[in-house]
Amino acid sequence: MTETQAKVAPKASLARRILLRIFWFLVVALIVGTTFKFITDCSNKATGPAGFERGLLHGALMPGALPNLIIGRDVSIYAVVNTGRMYKLGYTMGVNGCGMIFFGIFFWRVNRWRKRVQGK
Repeated sequence: MTETQAKVAPKASLARRILLRIFWFLVVALIVGTTFKFITDCSNKATGPAGFERGLLHGALMPGALPNLIIGRDVSIYAVVNTGRMYKLGYTMGVNGCGMIFFGIFFWRVNRWRKRVQGK
């Protein structure tokens, strides 16, 4: 009696994996940059000085300005006309909240990779 074995697909080459990661990074950067530009344009249309809510939004979107700045688009990441302390408080909370989410996901993935390597 013969047994049939399932064939395991070969892993993608290192070069192909790197190219795919670069491709997806650029796609995500394009989406983030376009979304950022749209949201900041809508946010800057509001009249009057920027308050806590717009500060929170600007702070959360500030890290997303990088793709636009790299390709040469000048985007505003801080409202010059603001209410003062409340705007700055919102801006600071937005930057810190965005950083907490980004670095939380990053360290969660690093921890997952470390567990996978130690498990082998």
